[in-house]
Amino acid sequence: MSVVQGFVLVALWLLPLAAHAERVFVSNEKDNTVSVIDGVTLEVVETIKVGRRPRAMAFSSDGSELFVAVGDDEAIDMIDLETLQVVRSQSSGEDPEVIRVDPHRPYVYVSNEDDNIVSVLDYEQRTRVTEIPVGIEPEGLGISPDGKWLIATSETSNMAHIIDLDEMEAVYHRLMGARPRHVEFNHEGDEAWVSAEIGATVSVIDMQDTFDVKHTIRFDVPGVPRETVQAVGVALTSDGRYGFVALGPSNRVAMIDQQTYEVLDYILVGQRVWHLALNADESRLYTTNGVSGDVTVIDVDGFEAIRSIPVGRFPWGVIVEP
Repeated sequence: MSVVQGFVLVALWLLPLAAHAERVFVSNEKDNTVSVIDGVTLEVVETIKVGRRPRAMAFSSDGSELFVAVGDDEAIDMIDLETLQVVRSQSSGEDPEVIRVDPHRPYVYVSNEDDNIVSVLDYEQRTRVTEIPVGIEPEGLGISPDGKWLIATSETSNMAHIIDLDEMEAVYHRLMGARPRHVEFNHEGDEAWVSAEIGATVSVIDMQDTFDVKHTIRFDVPGVPRETVQAVGVALTSDGRYGFVALGPSNRVAMIDQQTYEVLDYILVGQRVWHLALNADESRLYTTNGVSGDVTVIDVDGFEAIRSIPVGRFPWGVIVEP
């Protein structure tokens, strides 16, 4: 084999890798767009027009579509990941904010903030399966890895509602910190971390035994006014090492030991950090910074921000393609 033939073979072998390079999707609440960031170049390579006020996003269970909650259109826009075009839209109920996809069924769960319900939609049949009553102003949703439990937070009621997805009914109700926002299960599914924006806490719920709060994590950023420390987005590494919490207008991300719940560090990012997403190998954390209109890239092992990427106006959600 000649040297030239060798180079050709290597280039052909690398083509599938290039085609499946990591893509990061960011919903821009004020621009009605989703920015697509190339995970290799760390630059925006595409901007997708969607409905009005896009916020939370989720992938379909087969990974072929990206679902986007467009609050002012009261719908879920569905983007084909091959063409990066909106191919269909499904009515979601009033003011959809957060969505989660069932790992085993073609269901998408929607927090309908104005209706005090969680809607259950079948995205294959394009039907509404049921509605689950919860507290006032439902916001965050988190689904357990086995698809058994869904937790919904209600901002005004300051509650976490633990829903049995076999029964489609809230069976436990637990008091959280003030204005609970986000829910994230750990990899094993035996804990759920619930952030509280005004309370500036994360409540860790025991999902194996009591379904009670077993620990509360508090944040105190040196030199930063207490009222700017607002806990919102949460991300947890699958190896059980680290937890990350976006702390809103404090412009910091807290890095936490998942086992001891100790705050290890505060990492400076952009202005009004809101949500977070780890990449596939969990070497990077992406944050959306609403006021500065950018995404911060954090090197997880290095405990430091390494890049700022301009996106659209008021980036809200972020998700990395599986």
